[in-house]
Amino acid sequence: MSDLRVIIRRDSAEPEERTVTTGTTAAGLFEGERSVVAARVGGELRDLAHVLADGDTVEPVEITSQDGLDILRHSTAHVMAQAVQELFPEAKLGIGPPVKDGFYYDFDVDKPFHPDDLKAIEKKMQEIQKRGQRFSRRVVTDEQAREELAAEPYKLELIGLKGSAAGSDDGADVEVGGGELTIYDNLDAKTGELCWKDLCRGPHLPSTRYIPAFKLMRNAAAYWRGSEKNPMLQRIYGTAWPTKEELKAYLDFLEEAAKRDHRKLGTELDLFSIPEQIGSGLAVFHPRGGIVRRVMEDYSRRRHEEEGYEFVYTPHATKGTLFEISGHLDWYADGMYPPMQLDEGTDYYLKPMNCPMHNLIFDARGRSYRELPLRLFEFGTVYRYEKSGVVHGLTRARGFTQDDAHIYCTREQMADELDRTLTFVLGLLRDYGLTDFYLELSTKDPEKYVGSDEAWEEATETLRKVAEKQGLPLVPDPGGAAFYGPKISVQTKDAIGRSWQMSTVQLDFNLPERFDLQYTAADGSRQRPVMIHRALFGSIERFFAVLLEHYAGAFPAWLAPVQAVGIPVGDAHVPYLQEFAGEARRKGLRVEVDASSDRMQKKIRTHQKQRVPFMIIVGDEDMTNGTVSFRYRDGSQENGIPRDQALAKLVDIVERRVQV
Repeated sequence: MSDLRVIIRRDSAEPEERTVTTGTTAAGLFEGERSVVAARVGGELRDLAHVLADGDTVEPVEITSQDGLDILRHSTAHVMAQAVQELFPEAKLGIGPPVKDGFYYDFDVDKPFHPDDLKAIEKKMQEIQKRGQRFSRRVVTDEQAREELAAEPYKLELIGLKGSAAGSDDGADVEVGGGELTIYDNLDAKTGELCWKDLCRGPHLPSTRYIPAFKLMRNAAAYWRGSEKNPMLQRIYGTAWPTKEELKAYLDFLEEAAKRDHRKLGTELDLFSIPEQIGSGLAVFHPRGGIVRRVMEDYSRRRHEEEGYEFVYTPHATKGTLFEISGHLDWYADGMYPPMQLDEGTDYYLKPMNCPMHNLIFDARGRSYRELPLRLFEFGTVYRYEKSGVVHGLTRARGFTQDDAHIYCTREQMADELDRTLTFVLGLLRDYGLTDFYLELSTKDPEKYVGSDEAWEEATETLRKVAEKQGLPLVPDPGGAAFYGPKISVQTKDAIGRSWQMSTVQLDFNLPERFDLQYTAADGSRQRPVMIHRALFGSIERFFAVLLEHYAGAFPAWLAPVQAVGIPVGDAHVPYLQEFAGEARRKGLRVEVDASSDRMQKKIRTHQKQRVPFMIIVGDEDMTNGTVSFRYRDGSQENGIPRDQALAKLVDIVERRVQV
């Protein structure tokens, strides 16, 4: 056999040149490295069975890497699909891609899966995993694929998509892409006989024994390829991890996340609801939720005023011509509610964005360079028609209020204003108790943008420099920008490590041109302003939900709907506490007294469940000495605090926004 030379690249290590014999596979190259489950050859992901060629550059893919996790989860999806078809032979296969922290597979079956079915499928998967079936890649022609998969109508449709499915967001690209068609056979480890097969691009693990830990999570209905025009299929979700310990940690994380679910807490704490009579994605805030929201807005309003923002108000509906000028009807019509025909056939729309109306405020009179930067701010309610399948509590709603700002400045002011804006955004988010951030730079979608390439390049580079000045990790998001300009997104991690997109800062050279916005420069010439879009919370509702989950309902005292509750030892102590609560309310504190007939210990348990920051307990000795006892959320207690000191303590904690 002749020798080949290949180059091995590993993270943060010098490339290694190695001589191997002809016919060597990636598995042979990394023999003994059990954690390696695939290889990247010449930049392309390949199975370990891939035969290497002279001059190949090869990178090992560890199971713990993102590519490795995707391969693990996609292979587990195949095992699940095999198990389903062994138990339900009539099931037709849809698509089974890896997703964040797991995988799913869609099936066309006569009736929805029952929880007992999932238990049986998982048991069958464990049997298949123990058999050590090999995943074997096989190249086929279109005709061969159609012949072999003639009983799988959804696979036949995918074969017809070859070339157009690459990069699709419906999961089709895991089955077919722009190149050759391949089928993966699951082969018996001992006999080599075919056990099951599926149309798939791969790559896959060497065998099912490389699947250490998995669990099926739930099932749901899903339209084929995400379109409401297509048949409804049954989707099974699962998760898979490199070790049983990691699987357990993930399941523990999900349990904690479920406890923090803002929809659950919203009901338990009587904060908000989404009545069926109003409609999906349209929330109403109850008195206690209204207090939290008002405090959030009031603090934001005060900080904006300190930063030189001017408040404006705009209507909820407008003539369609406004969105024709802005381009929203060309690029965003699918996300808008349908028009209402008024005034003899004129189309009116509920607004999905505030920016076109802010442009009209700028253009209402002549503007001078002396007025710039002009910072317009609004708590503006917008309406977006989200599909029912993606609406989720307050985090993905159809009607919500943005803390929306639009800044108009000169090109010379642009970089400084962006820097100032991003610094302000991060500072305000920290005030609400979020501290772990990274930034994401979304750049032009080549299929969906307006304006010149030069303007986009200038805007993108300016945003990149501003983001880098913050000293935070900067993650690229190619093609993720809106049609009118690139943006920086502030991403934060909550108390249990989940990432949330918060604020966006978007540079826009295009809308000022579409609205023909101008100002008079120092030399008397008419110039076009630069426009900066900025939503700090994203939306009030979504930020409310993020904070609710971050704090697990235990808001810091300054945000809590009830900051302290008076707990009398007996009925005789109620008037004393009511007097104390009255003094507290006059100082701007939110203090209540529990004068119910419940025993004291039950009252304490009740308000612990309501996550009230402080309990003010009063007995005979306190009444005699003019004191109160302070009980904290963690159960610790301070006794005999003079009333005036207790009030001063509460005021100080609230004013300094102390996290207790």
